[in-house]
Formats: sequence, C-alpha cells, structure tokens
Amino acid sequence: MDRNELVNELARRRGFLWPAFELYGGAAGFYDYGPLGAPLKRRIEDIWRQYFVISEGFAEIEAPTIGVEGIFQASGHLSGFSDPLTGCKECKEVYRADHLIKHIVEVPDALSNEEIFQCMQENEIVCPECGGELSTVYEFNLMFKTMIGPENKMAGYLRPETAQGMFINFPRLLRYFRGALPFAAVQIGKSYRNEISPRQGVIRLREFTQAEAEIFIDPRDKSHPRFSDIQDIRMKFYSQEAQERGEEEEMSFGQAVERGVVAHQILAYYVARTYQYLLEVGIDPQRLRFRQHKADEMAHYAADCWDAEVLLDRLGWIELVGVADRTDYDLKAHTAISKVNLSVFVHYDQPQKRKKIVVKPDFKALGPMFKSKAKAVGEALRSLAPEELAGEKIQVSVDGERIDIDPALVSFEEVEEEVRGEEVVPHVIEPSFGIDRILYSILDHSYYEDEIDGEKRAVLRLKSQIAPIEVAVLPLMDRSELVGPAKEILEELRSRGMRTDYDTSGSIGRRYRRNDEIGTPYEVTVDYETIEEGTVTIRDRDSMSQVRVPRWQVADKLQALLNGALPFQDAGDPVRSEKSN
Repeated sequence: MDRNELVNELARRRGFLWPAFELYGGAAGFYDYGPLGAPLKRRIEDIWRQYFVISEGFAEIEAPTIGVEGIFQASGHLSGFSDPLTGCKECKEVYRADHLIKHIVEVPDALSNEEIFQCMQENEIVCPECGGELSTVYEFNLMFKTMIGPENKMAGYLRPETAQGMFINFPRLLRYFRGALPFAAVQIGKSYRNEISPRQGVIRLREFTQAEAEIFIDPRDKSHPRFSDIQDIRMKFYSQEAQERGEEEEMSFGQAVERGVVAHQILAYYVARTYQYLLEVGIDPQRLRFRQHKADEMAHYAADCWDAEVLLDRLGWIELVGVADRTDYDLKAHTAISKVNLSVFVHYDQPQKRKKIVVKPDFKALGPMFKSKAKAVGEALRSLAPEELAGEKIQVSVDGERIDIDPALVSFEEVEEEVRGEEVVPHVIEPSFGIDRILYSILDHSYYEDEIDGEKRAVLRLKSQIAPIEVAVLPLMDRSELVGPAKEILEELRSRGMRTDYDTSGSIGRRYRRNDEIGTPYEVTVDYETIEEGTVTIRDRDSMSQVRVPRWQVADKLQALLNGALPFQDAGDPVRSEKSN
C-alpha cells in the first residue's frame, strides 16, 4: 500500500474518518467523523479561532446554511458556479472534464469548455472506466436547490460557501464595530457543493466545513499596523513569475511586498498568518507552498490571490486555503440586487474645505408649470452635474417620464463647504480555509513508520495541541491493586481538562502501539513500583523514551509537557527505552 492507502486505512480502522451511510450502501462525497476524528477536527477549529478571533479581534457569527435566491443571484453562484462535465457514451459514467487533462495542462480550469474538449480530442482522452468515447463538454451547476415552505413558493439553496452570510450582515456588523474600518467577521460551518465525481476521499466532498474570514478594509490604505510582526518570516512563494520558471522562490514577507510579488501589506499579513496557523496544526513546511493565481485564472474582480498548497502522496499539490483581495466586488454586487447601501462613511482626520456648485431651481416658475411634480423636478435638477445643465435644454427623468427644462429656470452658486469625510465601499480580504482538507493533510504529514524488534510501528506524530487523546493511562496488568491507582490518576488528569483514555486490553507493548498509531503524545504506566515506591512512568510517543516521576507530580508534569513548557528529558529520571531493550 502507498502512503495514501495507509493513511486512509488507519483513519477508517481507528475511528478518524468513516464513509457515511454505509448501512445503506454509502454515497460518494460524504464522510462521518468518528470518535477520534471529531475531537481532532474541533481542536483544529479551536486553534483557527485562537488565530483569527482571539488574536485578531474578529467577530464570529453563525448564519443559516440555506439561503434565499437573491443572495446567490448577487454572488454570481446561480449563473457562474459550475464545473465542466463530460460523459461516456458507452457506460454513461460522468467526469469533471478539466480533471481528465490535469496531467496535460497545469491550470485546466482557465480553459473554456471548447478548449478542454479540443485538448481531450487532441490527446485521445477516453473514458477511464471502459475506454469509451466521451461527449462534448458542458456546464453543470453545483448548487443544491431546495424549496422553503409549503407549495414551493420560495426557492432556496444550500450555501456553497460561508462567506455570503457575512456580506449580507454587513450593515449590522458595521454598527457592531461602531461604524469604523477596518473590521472583520468570521464563520466556521458547513457548505455544500454537488460535486460531479468526488473520488478523492475528504479532499473533494459534497458536504464540507469551511472557516472563512471577511476583512473589510479602507480601499485607500492597504498597509497593516502589525506588518512588522511578520515581515521577516521566510516562506516558499510560487508566484506567477516563479511558475513560469517552474520553481518556488523563498523570501521574507517584507521582500515579497517590496518587490511587488504580493500586492500589498494587508494581503501579505494574512498570508503570513495562514502560514503560521498551518505550521502550528502540523502541516510539514517542506511540503507546503503558497501559489499565486495566474493572470488567466485570477477572478476578474480580484486584485491578488494566493493558495496554500500541500504535497500529498498520489494526489500531488492540493489547495487547502485561498487568501484573496476581492476588492469591492461582493458589497457592490449585493448593493445592486438588494438596493441597500453597503458603503461606509469614513471621517477625515481634519475637516476639509471644498468649493462646490449648488444648483438652484426656480421653484416659483416650476410650481405652476409642473404642479404636483414640481418638487420631484427640482430634486432631479439638483442631482445633475454642472456639465449636464450647460446645454440649450436640460432633460430630467421623473417617474420614468423625460421632461425638458428651460435653462433660464435654473441658476448656479459656488459655495465653500466643510467636508468631514466621504462614503467608501470597503474592499474585502478573504482567507478561506478547507478544514476537512487540512485535517486529512495533517494525518498524511504526521504519518511515519519505523521498526522495533523486527516489527513495523505506525505512528501519527500529531502535535499535542491537536491530538484527540493527549494521555493514555495504562495499568501494567488488569489487576485491582494496579487498576485502583490508575483510575485515580485518570480522574485527576480529566479534572485538569486533559483528554485521556484508559486501556487494559492486551500486553503493554500492544497498548503502546495502539496509542502511537492514533497520535497520543504520552502514556502513563502504573506498575508495582507505583505501589512500592509511589512512582509511575511517562512514555514519549515519538522517541519511545520513558521517565519515572513521583505519583503526586504526574499531572503537573504532563500539563507542562503538553504545553511545551518542559522538555521530556527533564521531566523525570530516565528509564531504558524500548529501542534499547
């Protein structure tokens, strides 16, 4: 078995990930998180909150997973959220057409349907299942549609991303943040996409978890006050130019902004925070890069966009996170459909004096001429720019009617006014994280094998802060004189908030292997020395080293080990390791 098969087999067998609906034959693109997978996922999400809610001061909201039609009309999902599809004329199997040419074209999703089909024909691409002829390429919308309420009167859609809930709550968020930019909202929750052929485990799902932040900023200033905190961090950048050369380039974030590789400080700051987060949860930095979208794949509204990609066995480079400057596209799109003003009044540091032309309609003359429409005509005249008032006749529109006005009925006056600010539509920086993909990548990057006494040992070297089980308490044998002290230790550790497991099944060596395989960082073994001398052993998962500590110190020692405040070799008196036995 290759690494991909080993990780997936371990995940199924040990209760990380299970194919959903197995009792009824299953359905591709859906997975259950088992007793170890669910807490692992929660801890990955909690660290994300530590980064983007607590450290950055963003507000977390929770919006419905079903949205009304207008939302997705504004966002463009109804018209443009689709994938290119092709089908086999013989066996009727369907495929993502762009996936069939990934080994030929580096960025196939930048091609039109006609170009994808032409590439398939030129390279004699046939059905992977039966070798049959494939159909022309057509679009398939990925939205799950439903109806809200009885009698099918209102259409709804399962959301394909969490972002829209933050955009449509913009007015309330603005009030919550006292009307001042910048501010941000985050959301962690389920999204849904009716994927054509989800064949890559949790890498491509029909129901998945996203963690997204929408950071609303003043478009006139894209510097970041904490840029100095990250400017010296070095990372692999796979920029547009680097992709032309075919090799990544390592540089600091300060250099990336100075050289124009990353568009501006704010975007670079959140790429750096994404990088720090991924390392903290256990992504291997040697198998991580940030790839810039090429010009032909960059969204038309985006100023810049970077994807965090990880290298996985068999699957190659897989996107985990996208960090984009979406400019003002989203708020303007929702303004156009909802007819609600989504701008922000930004105050100047000091009021400014400005001269302006004031239009003064002659209401004494307009009244008799237009009667009940006179006020509307006057307001329409006031809204015109000076150049629109300069012709031989002035035209205004009132209630859809075009009306000609004699210029003699309008005068002008230049006045000086004090301007305290202006209306701006914020730009949006969006880091969007795929939690399921991150979880699987952590399992892949944490999986190791070694050999002990001629036997293979499988180990998940999960970081302590995400391990679903932090400590296993193991009586040497299932005897009452050992079980009693072991359960006392178990209760004490749980009272300290540690995630613990208790295991008496099989030999102590077999129990060590089970815990190594699920990533438990430490095991506490209660033996007869515990009774005679009041000490226990603590075993380290990665080195298999053991130390002996007084029973009354075990909780404090483990807490310090798990927090990274105590090196293992300093935790107690060394005991011979398994490697030396």
